[in-house]
Amino acid sequence: MAKRVAILATDGFEQSELTGPHKRLKDAGFEVDVVSLKPGEIRGWDEKNWGDSVPVDVVLENADPAKYDALVLPGGVINPDALRAEAGAVAFVQAFDRAGKPLAAICHGPWLLVESGAAKGRKVTSWPSVRTDLENAGGQWQDDEVVVDGHIITSRKPDDIPAFTQAVIDALG
Repeated sequence: MAKRVAILATDGFEQSELTGPHKRLKDAGFEVDVVSLKPGEIRGWDEKNWGDSVPVDVVLENADPAKYDALVLPGGVINPDALRAEAGAVAFVQAFDRAGKPLAAICHGPWLLVESGAAKGRKVTSWPSVRTDLENAGGQWQDDEVVVDGHIITSRKPDDIPAFTQAVIDALG
């Protein structure tokens, strides 16, 4: 049976940071579900404008972390800022952290690692403007395309997507 990956996102996700890992993970043979706050579709942010929509596979309130082998958190400024204000989204992230399952965040996605407590004591990276938040949450920020510390995988920006996704694939075995 194929391993399953959840991608947690809402409107305003950085388009390439959801669609890139989604495609690469599916191509590698994993089942991938887009999990969001509402059914239907969520709309991406493509650099400086609204981008394409993607279908939501599972509504967060119906998503069981135990059914997934890894969690991917795309960035974009709007998406993780909205998700970190949602108790259910934070609890979903915390469930992966407690279980020691691969928990991967890129760009502004590490805001959810801050909110969930998963950044504390970890080596991490992010978009540069998130650095202070991660350090204030007890993370040890590094400027590398991908940083892996135990089950926590982080990257900085869309250019890092190949290395980021490969680290998730490697973590899943």
